[in-house]
Amino acid sequence: MTKYPLLGMTLAELQKVVKNIGMPTFAAKQIASWLYEKKVASIDEMTNLSLKHRELLKEEYEVGGAEPVEAMRSVDGTVKYLYRTGENQFVEAVYIPDDDRATLCVSSQVGCKMNCKFCMTGKQGFTANLTANQILNQISSLPERDTLTNVVFMGMGEPLDNTEEVLKTLEVLTSSYGYGWSPKRITLSTSGLRKGLERFLEESDCHLAISLHSPISSQRADLMPAERGFSAADMVELLKNYDFSKQRRLSFEYIVFKGVNDSLIYAKELVKLLRGLDCRMNLIRFHAIPGVQLEGADMETMTTFRDYLTSHGLFSTIRASRGEDIFAACGMLSTAKKEDGEKD
Repeated sequence: MTKYPLLGMTLAELQKVVKNIGMPTFAAKQIASWLYEKKVASIDEMTNLSLKHRELLKEEYEVGGAEPVEAMRSVDGTVKYLYRTGENQFVEAVYIPDDDRATLCVSSQVGCKMNCKFCMTGKQGFTANLTANQILNQISSLPERDTLTNVVFMGMGEPLDNTEEVLKTLEVLTSSYGYGWSPKRITLSTSGLRKGLERFLEESDCHLAISLHSPISSQRADLMPAERGFSAADMVELLKNYDFSKQRRLSFEYIVFKGVNDSLIYAKELVKLLRGLDCRMNLIRFHAIPGVQLEGADMETMTTFRDYLTSHGLFSTIRASRGEDIFAACGMLSTAKKEDGEKD
């Protein structure tokens, strides 16, 4: 019999669970504490629940954690973990230590519908949305989980194409009954889907990162088909309705491609497009992927680009590349694992 996972449930969902099996209402908070504060691996460890109630709970439920099935370690300390999510289905989570910070990049889907030209995950096509259990498991089953300072939703998939489960995950991460994290420790990255973005802006206080990659609509549509459904210009107009001058931060991500979007013409258009927004720009080096005729710009070009943006009021940084020796591009390890499974 398949059992339902408790990990990933909100307090409201846990209250329904305890009500359905005749446990007192306060037991929901006790279970939440065991799951998210004490991080137990089994219901048997929930020792302030009566033996009878634990047995009742175990008839239909389990904690629902699963260890990573593979790990690749970089010389720079970055570790890419692979989690199984179904029959020959895998997602990646990347642990990135950096002095007194340790960031985990988590996935929200198996594959992706967005089909961005430069993304390996997009080449897989879309298989499934991850549940809140499967997203949170990437954190709770991480060997280094107790060292984490930050989580970024920048792994496989488009988080706002899985809005319900992602928002549920964010609730558990930031609620007092859950992990109790400050929203300032969490960043969600999106290519921009209107309905999902509107819900995220209204229902969460976490940081937001927009994948932009070109200020020119026709070129962005070629790189990122999502532009056709919700343009960057329309996205900027929506974002102007929200305050990013205080705790919540807004950033834009821009992969700099050699001879494609790396000249100062594009820098000028970026300044024009984002004028009036309190935001920053993260310039990203491109990790080559098979079958894609795009190259990354050199560091001198990226530095000139960054300096132009910053000197014109758009504070910009060049993101340090990590884990380049371990299938650096998102989706490469899971693709390799899936292909190995198909050969067996």
